[in-house]
Order: sequence, then structure tokens, then C-alpha cells
Amino acid sequence: MAASLLGRLARTRAGVRTAMVVERAWPVVLPLILVASLFFSLSWFGLFQIMPGWMRWAVLCALGLGMLASLIGLRGLRFPVALEVDRRIEQINRLEHAPVATQTDRLAAGDGGPFAAALWREHQKRMAGRLSRVHGDLPRTSVPERDPWGLRAVAALLFVTAFAYSLGPYGGRIGDAFQPRPTAEATPARIDAWVTPPPYTGRAPIFLTAEANLEQQAFSVPQNSAIAVRVSGGSGEETLSIDDGREAVRDIEPEAGEGDGAMRRFSTLLASDGIVTLTGGGPALRQWQFTIIPDEAPQIRFSQEPKRAVNGALELNYEIEDDYGAVEAQAHFSLAEERPDARPLFDAPEVALRLPRSNAENGAAKSSADLTEHPWAGAATRLHLTVADAAGQTGRSEEETFVLPQRPFTNPLAKALIEQRRLLALDGNQQDRVGALMDALLLWPEETFEEPSHFLLISTVRSKLAQAGSDDALRQVVGDLWEIALIIEDGDLTAAERRLRQAQEALRQALEEGASDEEIAGLVDELRQAMQEFLREFAERAMQNQDFAQGENGQTMRESDLQRMLDQIEDLARSGARDQAQDLLSQLENMMNNLQAGRPQQGQGGQQSEMRQQMDQLGELMRRQQELMNETFRMDQQQRGQQGQQGEQGQQGEGQQQGRGQMPGQGQGQQGQGQGQPMTPEDLAEALRGLQGQQGALQGDLQSLLDGLEGLGIEPGEGFGEAGEAMGEAEGALGEGRGERAVGEQGRALEALRRGAQDMMNQMQQAMQGQQGEGQQGMRQGSNGRDPLGRPQSTTGPDFGDSVEVPDEIDTQRAREILEAIRRRLGDALSPELEKQYLERLLDMR
Repeated sequence: MAASLLGRLARTRAGVRTAMVVERAWPVVLPLILVASLFFSLSWFGLFQIMPGWMRWAVLCALGLGMLASLIGLRGLRFPVALEVDRRIEQINRLEHAPVATQTDRLAAGDGGPFAAALWREHQKRMAGRLSRVHGDLPRTSVPERDPWGLRAVAALLFVTAFAYSLGPYGGRIGDAFQPRPTAEATPARIDAWVTPPPYTGRAPIFLTAEANLEQQAFSVPQNSAIAVRVSGGSGEETLSIDDGREAVRDIEPEAGEGDGAMRRFSTLLASDGIVTLTGGGPALRQWQFTIIPDEAPQIRFSQEPKRAVNGALELNYEIEDDYGAVEAQAHFSLAEERPDARPLFDAPEVALRLPRSNAENGAAKSSADLTEHPWAGAATRLHLTVADAAGQTGRSEEETFVLPQRPFTNPLAKALIEQRRLLALDGNQQDRVGALMDALLLWPEETFEEPSHFLLISTVRSKLAQAGSDDALRQVVGDLWEIALIIEDGDLTAAERRLRQAQEALRQALEEGASDEEIAGLVDELRQAMQEFLREFAERAMQNQDFAQGENGQTMRESDLQRMLDQIEDLARSGARDQAQDLLSQLENMMNNLQAGRPQQGQGGQQSEMRQQMDQLGELMRRQQELMNETFRMDQQQRGQQGQQGEQGQQGEGQQQGRGQMPGQGQGQQGQGQGQPMTPEDLAEALRGLQGQQGALQGDLQSLLDGLEGLGIEPGEGFGEAGEAMGEAEGALGEGRGERAVGEQGRALEALRRGAQDMMNQMQQAMQGQQGEGQQGMRQGSNGRDPLGRPQSTTGPDFGDSVEVPDEIDTQRAREILEAIRRRLGDALSPELEKQYLERLLDMR
């Protein structure tokens, strides 16, 4: 019993002792714990990572001072002794007479004897009975009185929250407070550098920092190329310099608004060899070495001496050389004999020269200008040519001295007026002399003038000359003299010729500028009308023979040849072959410049006329066979498109959409035989069979032609026999609705007709040589039997289509289909941008 009581009492004492220790230590230790928890919270929240160095150290010092202040309170901390513990137990349990202390107390030695000892034991026993329900107590600190607002809970809450936050990816560490603030790793700056050659060079930009060029340090670029360097995300201290090895290193300033540190951009022109260096406030970041390709000045020179065309136009043949192509060329005139006291009324004529095409051999070019109306015409002049490139450099040719071509006048009165006009135009001081010469013309009008109106006109201009008191008035007199001379010489031919020139120039400019097909068609019609009017008036002056005229060197051409050239120019322009159309138009201009009136050769017998008729019939037969082959080809293509549409039903694609309505490049006239609905496969097969009759008629006409040739003593060659056989095969294929085979046989027939025609022409020439004189034979040999288009002359055979490189209908149709397909792809919003750029370059090709 006593042992258990003592054990229980010992446990109670231990508990009370602990409570008392807590009561005394907690108020002293709590500030230290709060300071420590605040330190851990700041560390775990990562605040020390973002604090500047001075702030971090200030916070640490404040926390350290707080901790030291907390430690000072520990000096007054005393742990409870046994007596204090017993008294606490007795106070808790409200025990009187110290029963707890009685259990451990001892009698003093030598006090009371046995009776006192027994009495003490009895007393302890009685006190022990009061300790049967003794208990301890909880600590009672003074913290609530010191912190009535419970701010200590905030520290605990921060501690717990910071600990949880520290487990995340952005949490801090305890050691952050004792480490310097981590500096963010410097992101390497992005450097973009490229060189853009001048636009006129046609060269693509060079991306210097591209992966393919990172290892390359040396580049060759055209002169005046622009280098641009852009630095993004750098330190803002980047600089760009260029060292050409001759002067001091030149720094390139950043562009305005680009030097804020976020992005810096530099740009300059490369005019000479040098090294461009990009630095970032220290070592060089990038360095490039450039070798400049110099831009040579253009050169121009005469390839032939200036010459006069038959109609008086000035023809200039020259060659232009430039490394990137010239942009402008001019012809400059000056008087060969300039008198210091002269007072010219008109400036020198100005002629802009045509530039050579990009694929022209040796840069050859040709220009013509009608200067016959200019007052300087007929005067000795000096001429030199100049050329300029896109860089502003110029070149000059050698100087040529010649007489400026003038319009030939056959009427003596007109010639006299032109001489007086030139005399007055070159020197206004010759006004009195010119007046005296005109008075001489008016002295005997009955013998001088054939028309009274001519006398009246000259009298009027003589009066104006006498009253002219200024250079403007004299210039008006010069213009009147020209008009009067034209009226006396040519009547109304000049107006038609001027309209023809204007129509030719308008069409040429439209082809160079890439005008639309509608505009080209309108200009061709205008040129056709002007040419018909010109030829009609020209033929009236050539003994009313408007069927044909002769070019230079006796080359014969018909009006139908000129009309065919116009049709070919229009077809080439529509198919996209603008260069070929310009070449053909230049040929036409040259032919009109050298046009002369022609007369039928006298003395040709009736047999030659019959031979010519037979050749014309053969040419017409070949033309009809060509048109029939083109029509067969179009129908066969349309039939194939219908079959392809039926075999691809249910599929989505561009080809199916084209098949539903219209073939690529097919015109409205080919759609459903001119109707709104497309033809069915059965209709197309029936249409092919409908061409069978036309093919049979051609075969019959060929046989009639062969019979006529035999009547003239000409033995038809093997080509005509093969042509008849091929026509029969084509007729059978058309009857069966097989268009592809029919086209092949028709092509074979056409080729055979050409061979037969060549053989027939050789036999006719042999027959005609026996009837014509040596002079006519020499003329044909001199012109090689060709007209200005390079085709056989009408006197030696028709045009068989093998002498001029002009696309036929099938080639033109294919070219149109390609152009239509390109335009559809460009109009498709879903087409890739890179593909659109490529297709646009195809359409811009010249």
C-alpha cells in the first residue's frame, strides 16, 4: 500500500514539475520560437530569393536581434525544486498541513525517541490517506495575458503554409537566406542578319545567319547591297562596325527607336570590300567579310550605220551591254554644221530607244522613228546614243554623222517648199530670204501651179511669213509649209499613214506593258482597220492594184498575208507568248517601213496563171485540213473530259469540277456547241461522225487538184498519194467516233500534203524557168524565193506552214489551258502562299 502510494505520488510530482517547467519556460522560449518560425516562413516562401542583397541582410539582422533579445529572457529561467512541486500539488488538491511533504519528511535525529517515531508514522499514515485522490495540473502560462489578440497564431499559420509551399516547384530553401541572390542566366541574344542586293540586280537576299551560312564567313554581293542586322533580347550594348581597310573603322548607329535594349537594328550600304563586325560590349558576336561585285557602267554601240527605210523612217541598229540590264536609252542629235549666228527655231529631235530583250544575242536591239516631219529632216546631223542603268550610270556610243532621212518628194513645187521650210527652221534669221524665194514661186502662177488652190495656200503662208514678228509665228509658218507640201505631193495618204503608225505604237506598248486580252484584241482591230485604209490608199496610187504590194528586194506579199500576221499576233498575245507577238509586230513594222508599190509582171503566160491557181487551191486545201484537224482535236479532248468525269464520280477535286462545266482553257464557243449545257458523250461521238463528210469532201477536192496538175503536165508526187490514203483512214475513224486516231491520220495527211506541195513547187519552178527571163530568175534567187515573213513567195508556191515558227491551233489551245489552270490555282484561297508566289512568277515571265 505504501509502495503504491509513493509511486503515484512520484508520478504526480513529475507531472506537476513538468507543468511548472512549461509555465516558466514557455513565455521565455515563445519569442525565440516566433522569430525562428518567421525565419523559416520567409525562407520557404522564397522571399529571400527575390530580395535585393541589402534587404536580405537587413531582414537577417532584424531576425538575429530578435533572437538575441529572446535569449536574454532565458537568464531568469529557474526550474522548480521539490518543495515548490509539493506545495503546488497541495495547492492544486487543496490539502492542508502539507500532507505531500509529510511523506518524504524525516524526524530530526535524536528527537522524541520511539514514541515520537511512532507518532510520526501515524501522522504520515493519516496524511497518506488524504493523498489517495491527489492529482496534477496543466501548465498555466501568462502568454494569453501578454498576447490578448492571439497574434502568435498568425506565426503558426504562416509556418504551416510556408512549409506546404516549400514542397512545390516555386518554394524556397532555408539556405537561401545565406546565399547571394541568384542571377537569371543570360539568354543568348537572337541575331538576324541579311544582305539585300539592289532590286535591279534581280538577285535574291542572302540570310547570313541561316543554318546553311553559319559556317561561311565570306560573301560576294553586288555593289550598293544593303546589310541589315537585328539583335533581339540582347544587353542593349551591341554595336556594329565596318572596316574597309582604307579608312578608320566606321561605327554604324542603330536605327531610331530601335536602341531601347529590347531590340537593336543596324543597316548600311556596302559600297566597297570590308569586314562587318557585331560586338556585344566585349568580344565579337558575329563577323562577316564581304567582297563587292562592282556594277559596271552600261555600254552602247552601233551595230550598223543609221539608215533610212523606204518610207523615210530612221532605223537604228545597236547593241547594249550591262551586267544587270539597262533601263533607258536615248538618241541625241545635233547639227553637223552649227553656225554661231544662226537662230534655230526647233530643238533637236528626241528619240527613245527600245531596250534589248533579256535573251537577245549580244544585247542587239533595233528602233525606228519617223522623223521625216521634223524640220531637221534632210539636214546633216551628228548622232550619238546614250544608255543608263538602274544605278544611274550612263554610257555613250561613238558619234555618227549622216543626213537625217527626209520624206522624198517628187513634185518640184513640194520639194521647193520643203527646202524653204528647212532653211527657215534651221535659222530664223533667214526669214527675208525665204520670203524672197516664195515670191519667186508666186511670180508666174500660170506656169508654176497646176491647181489654183495651191497658189492660194502658198500666197496665204507668204503673207503670214511677212507678218511674223516672233519665233512662235515663224514656227507656225514652218508647220504650214509642211502641210501644204503634203497636200501638193500626196493628198490624203499621210493621214492614213499617221494612223497606221499610231496603231502600231499603241499595240507595241500594250504588249510590253502586259495589257489584258480584251485590250490587245481592241488594239489589233484598230491596227487592222488602219492597215486596210493605208493599203487601200496605197493601192490607189499603185495603179489601183490593192491585191498585193512588194517589199524591199522585190519580195511580194498579199493583203491576206498581213491580215494573217495580225491574227497570229493576237493569238500569241492571248496564249501568253508576248515576246513572240512583239517580234512578229516588229516584222510587220519593218515590212510597212519598206513597203513599195508592186505591179504584176508582164509577159507571164496563161499556163503560169493556171499553175498559180492550182497552188492557191492546194494552199486552201491544206488550210481546211488544218482547221478540220483542230476541230477534231477539240472534240476528242471534250469527249475525253466527259469520260473522265463519269469515271471519277463521287471524288472531290479540281479536275472533277472542271469536267462538270468547262474544260481548262475552253471558250464559250466550245461549250455544248454554243449552248449553255455541255455535250453528252453520245452527242460528241455524233459530232465526230458529222466531220466525216467534211473529211470525205477534202479527199475529193484533193483528187480534183491532182487531175488538174496532170493536165498541166505536172506529175503528182508520192506525198499526195499518201495524203489521200491518210484522209481515207481519217474519214473511217471519224465515222466510228474515234477522235484520237482521226487526229493522228489527219496530221499524217497534212504532213504528206506538205511534202507533195514541195515537190509540186519544184516542178512548177522548173517549168516556169523555161518561160521567164534571166532577170526574173535572178530576182527569185536573190530573195531566195521567200517573202518578208520567210515563206515561199506567191509566185513560187503557197505557204505550207513549215517556214514560220508560229504555234498552230492545238498548241495555242494547250497554252490557254495551262494559263487557265494557273489562274484558277491563284484564285483558290486554300492554295499555299509559296505556290501562289511561284505561279505569279510564271505569269510575269517575259
